[in-house]
Amino acid sequence: MTVNPGDDHEFTDVELPSSSDTTPLLVPAEQRFARMVHNFEDPAQEWRRLCAELLGTFFLVLVAAGGPMVDRAIPGSVGRAAAVVAPGVMVMAVILFMGKVSGAHLNPAVSLAFALRRDFPWRRVPAYLVVQIGGAVLAAWFLQVVVHVSASWGSTYPAGRTSALDAFLIEAVLTLGLVSVILGTASGAQQVGLFGALGVGGYIALAGLWASPLTGASMNPFRTLGPDLVAADLADYWVYLAGPLLGAVVAVGVAFLLRGPGGGMSGSLAAQGTIRPEITRPGKP
Repeated sequence: MTVNPGDDHEFTDVELPSSSDTTPLLVPAEQRFARMVHNFEDPAQEWRRLCAELLGTFFLVLVAAGGPMVDRAIPGSVGRAAAVVAPGVMVMAVILFMGKVSGAHLNPAVSLAFALRRDFPWRRVPAYLVVQIGGAVLAAWFLQVVVHVSASWGSTYPAGRTSALDAFLIEAVLTLGLVSVILGTASGAQQVGLFGALGVGGYIALAGLWASPLTGASMNPFRTLGPDLVAADLADYWVYLAGPLLGAVVAVGVAFLLRGPGGGMSGSLAAQGTIRPEITRPGKP
């Protein structure tokens, strides 16, 4: 499917060239290039998006969990400000280098929000979640092997004076803000470019600066689950699962109030990348 660039709500069917096309106007080299592009955009090439999500989540957790783990191994080597700003900068970099391939979700709360907005097909959500978990676990395991401290030091937990309920509410509100920024930049297809990268990365860094002493400012169930699984310690994990998921659902409601239904061209491009996105008419399944 493709959409009139001037209107997110109008779209027309188009036929992609088949591998048997022999257009006489194309020289052989141009024909081969056209076929290569067609094959790359084939929905059967979903593995490209999944590889991007695996790699992106790996690097996110590598930085987010790596800071506190290295600081534990070498006390005083990584300050709190650096530890919380680094994940935001990494997300910024990941969006820039692979946002056009997979949408750079890196977070099940983001995948859920895009699916609820009808910017991302539900049938593709399970595979995204699997590779996100895989990337998070692989990063935590790698850190534990090379840094030689337990992956539990790279996870997130409520602080001593923060109850589990307080932590749940903080994570929900933090994720509400994060997903609102993501959906807001996606409404202009900016999440696949510089503006989305700056907005999302900047929000993660700023949220971490004030909230990390309370909850670790995870905002991502799998960023916490990866180190927890490697360390075999799931204490209070429900906080980092339920809080972000609730925040994501509320953010979808806020996006509807501010911008109406999703499902248009710009949101689909941001959620799915530019490799043959599936675009639906707003308000239709």
